[in-house]
Amino acid sequence: MAAPSYLIVIGTSAGGMPALTRLVAQLPATLPAAVLVVQHLAPDSTGQPLVHRLSMHTSLHCQLAVDQTPLQAGTLYLAPPDRHLLTHEDRILVTKGPHENNYRPAADALFRSAAVAFDSHVIGVVLTGMLHDGTAGLDFVKRCGGTAVVQDPADAEFASMPESALRHVAVDYVVPMSQMGALLMDLVGQQVSKPEHRPHIPHDLQLEAAIAERVMGTVDEVSEIGHQVPLTCPGCGGNLWEVNEGSVLRFRCHTGHAYTAEALLESSQQEMEETLWVALRMMEERKNLLSNMASHGEGYWSAQQEERIEEIKRHINRLREFLLSGSENTSSAARKV
Repeated sequence: MAAPSYLIVIGTSAGGMPALTRLVAQLPATLPAAVLVVQHLAPDSTGQPLVHRLSMHTSLHCQLAVDQTPLQAGTLYLAPPDRHLLTHEDRILVTKGPHENNYRPAADALFRSAAVAFDSHVIGVVLTGMLHDGTAGLDFVKRCGGTAVVQDPADAEFASMPESALRHVAVDYVVPMSQMGALLMDLVGQQVSKPEHRPHIPHDLQLEAAIAERVMGTVDEVSEIGHQVPLTCPGCGGNLWEVNEGSVLRFRCHTGHAYTAEALLESSQQEMEETLWVALRMMEERKNLLSNMASHGEGYWSAQQEERIEEIKRHINRLREFLLSGSENTSSAARKV
């Protein structure tokens, strides 16, 4: 097989496998591009059944990505569970680097490394899925001269990922799945050889790609691409830097964790809820202890404990009401998207 003229990088999550099978069925074995796919998977799952399923619907050669494999045209590489799929020059890298947007594999990590390696010969594609992985990745692709394609949210089983991309990035094409294969074939057929001089690749993206390849960066490196802010990394508890460049508000820590603002907000919400549930448990235990103390006393002292019990009951009820209300709102928002 020949080396690819283009990379088509795809990010998807919920509803991704049905969408992928429809897409790859439209792509021929003569495709002059390599197709790299991040499908969010459980860390303890196996990707081989998904590779088999995809291969039943396409003439592309489908395989799980293996570290240091040369990229080849007409081949689809699926990111293994709990591993980032990256590219470096004309090879695949598979790493267990820090999570990005709370995901590993992450579409953003794949899109960035592909954009740095193949510049304008990268086509980034965001399909159906929840939340917002791939949004910053499309911005990386655009900044390196590549093309951004998004599944029409009305056509997606889960519209959240496509809608997030459309809100934040100047997307080039928005198409339903039935038209996407023809569009990709047209895009990779526009130019079959790389130009003599590469487009300018932003220094910050080169540095971020290098950090991801080495798994961990340094404080000095992260300080080159952002400024420190009074926020804490949910992944490791370290300091966060706000990234200076790009159209998507993003944050990084020096160990390699990366977040869009939305992903960071979601992480902080989860941490806050966990903390409040612990507080509720402790207050319940305090109430039980006070009740036990009151039952073993008498007179004024016992009456004091009863007053304290009534006060803590009020706090418990308010906190429980707040937590349950927040859970209901979260579930309602999830149903809407």
